[in-house]
Amino acid sequence: MKIAVDAMGGDNAPEAIVAGVERARDEFLDTEFILYGDRSQIDPLLHKTERITLVQADEVIDMNDEPVRAIRRKKNSSMVLAATAVKKGEADALFSCGNTGALLAAGLLLVGRIKGIARPGLVSTLPVVSGDGSFNLLDSGANADGKPEQLYQYALLGKYYATSVRGIENPRIGLLNNGTEPHKGSKLTLEAHQLIAADDSINFVGNVESRDLLDGVCDVVVADGFTGNAVLKAIEGTASSVMHLLKDSIMNAGIGGKVGALLLKSSLNQIKAKMDQSQYGGAVLLGAQAPVVKAHGASDSETVYYTVKQIKSMIDGQMLPKFTEYFSAQQAAAAKKDDQPEG
Repeated sequence: MKIAVDAMGGDNAPEAIVAGVERARDEFLDTEFILYGDRSQIDPLLHKTERITLVQADEVIDMNDEPVRAIRRKKNSSMVLAATAVKKGEADALFSCGNTGALLAAGLLLVGRIKGIARPGLVSTLPVVSGDGSFNLLDSGANADGKPEQLYQYALLGKYYATSVRGIENPRIGLLNNGTEPHKGSKLTLEAHQLIAADDSINFVGNVESRDLLDGVCDVVVADGFTGNAVLKAIEGTASSVMHLLKDSIMNAGIGGKVGALLLKSSLNQIKAKMDQSQYGGAVLLGAQAPVVKAHGASDSETVYYTVKQIKSMIDGQMLPKFTEYFSAQQAAAAKKDDQPEG
């Protein structure tokens, strides 16, 4: 398989990108990488060029660029060239740590969406506090507005992602709401609830509240992009604040506090590892014709490595062919139903 990488995207590019890619290249012997970016910066960072191809990109889309305009105007940027390679079939997946909006635009305008998908959604993976589990949040920011039919599609997309990538046989799907009762929520969530509940192929556990997400109440959480992104950032911010608070408390507790922290070092490291999102890879634009994956702008080489591992799992698990087959069949069935004469 070949992965097209925007080597210039993110705060730590290209150093972190190259280091993470080389680690992945050394571990995954069936994977090749095409790195798009400034060769004069990338070349000195490479220890060896085995299964790594460099393509010169004279432009970079930065975090301040307006997404759609940047995709249309910066044709020679590392992100656009990488996306174009996927569109042409020269690579199997697109990976970037750069401008989120621009990558979403590249995924929709260049890579394209699967036929039958109304709006691709962004799926993120987050940890649960008990056990070794995690959950997926979809949509976590691709679309600010949503329709009931789109949330229903997110439930299906999340189901197939959890099955093919995470290996969960019958994932529990929950609808994010302000209460667990079926009659609660906005017009959007009430109608989405009815659509999801009516599909017997979905293991629907009903409405779930944000306060219960980290307890592992379900495997996939469905939400509109505005709400999902707000919840995602609240969880990320809370985890970061708690870790800083804990560190400050230890440092200000005097000798006794430091000795106690030393005795609890193993437990504290376990907590830190549990809340470290780098191990879960990037956010995936589900519904695009190829894997389009966005890692955090501040990603280090560890995050890059785990994101490549995530992409490999998506390709090995035949996620996209399964998506395409299912939604093509669904669309064909709908068209056949519409063509039937009334009465």
